[in-house]
Amino acid sequence: MIKLAYAGVNRPDTLQRAGLYNPPVGASDLPGLEGAGVVSAIGLGVTQWSVGDEVCALLPGGGYAQYAATHANHCLPIPQGLSLKQAACLPETFFTVYSNVFQRGKLGVGEKFLVHGGSSGIGTTAIQLAHLFGARVFATAGSEEKCQVCKDLGAERVINYRSEVFEDVLESYGGVDLILDMVGGDYIQRNLEALADDGRLVQIAFLKGPKVALNLVQMMTRRLSITGSTLRPQSDLAKAKIASALLEKVWPHLVLNRIAPVMDSEFQISEAAEAHKRMESGQHIGKIVLKI
Repeated sequence: MIKLAYAGVNRPDTLQRAGLYNPPVGASDLPGLEGAGVVSAIGLGVTQWSVGDEVCALLPGGGYAQYAATHANHCLPIPQGLSLKQAACLPETFFTVYSNVFQRGKLGVGEKFLVHGGSSGIGTTAIQLAHLFGARVFATAGSEEKCQVCKDLGAERVINYRSEVFEDVLESYGGVDLILDMVGGDYIQRNLEALADDGRLVQIAFLKGPKVALNLVQMMTRRLSITGSTLRPQSDLAKAKIASALLEKVWPHLVLNRIAPVMDSEFQISEAAEAHKRMESGQHIGKIVLKI
C-alpha cells in the first residue's frame, strides 16, 4: 500500500473515463495507472520494501486517490536526484516503451527507429531511450515547438505531420527498421510503406481506430512484422520482469541524469478533469501529473 504524493495522467485514463477502457477484474474502478509516494503497509511475504520507503509504482488502477495498492514487484525505487513528482511519471511510460521497443521490437544499435507523437509522454521517453542505446531516432510531431523538443531529446530528423508526409521523408533514408505507433487508422498502411525490408511495426494504441483495410503483400515480399501489446492486462509476473529489466538497464541512466522525464504540467487531484482536458487537447509536451 502506497500513500501517494503524485499520480501520472495517461491516455488510458481518459479512455476509461469515456467508457472505452474498462479496468480488469479485481482492479480499482478509479483511474490512475502510475504514481509515487511512501509505502504505508506491506503484505505477508514482502521483503524488498519496508514501511516508509519512497517508491514509484505501476498500478492496476486506483491512482487518483490518497492510497493505492499494487504488487510489490511492480514498485521501483525513486532514482537518486529525481523528485516524487518526476518519479510518478516513470512507471506506465517506461514499462510501455521498454517492453515494446526493446523486448518486443528488439531495437538494436545503429538501427533506424521512428516514434509517432514524439512530444507525448511515450514519445519523449522513446526518443531518449532509443538514442541512449545507440539507435538512429526519427519522430513525428504537430508543431515546430514540438519538433524542436524531439530534436533536443536526440531525434535525428523530426517530421511535422501537418506539412510533411512521413513515409516520403523516411523513404529518402531507406526506410526505418522499427516503428512505435499509437495512432492506428490510415497510419498502419503508411507505416508499412515507411519500413525498410525486414522492418517491424509495434502497435500500442489506436487513436484513429483499429479497423482498417490493408494491403499485406508488402509484408510477405519485404518480410515485415506487425506486432503490439497493451500493458494493463499482462500478468503480474510479466510486469515484474519488465520492472526488473528497467531497474538493471534503465534506472542507472536516470540516476546519472542521462535521461529524465519531460514534464508538462501539474494539477491538483481536484482538477483531474482539467488535466484530462489538457491531455485530450493534444497541446501537452511530456507528462501531466496530479498532486495528491
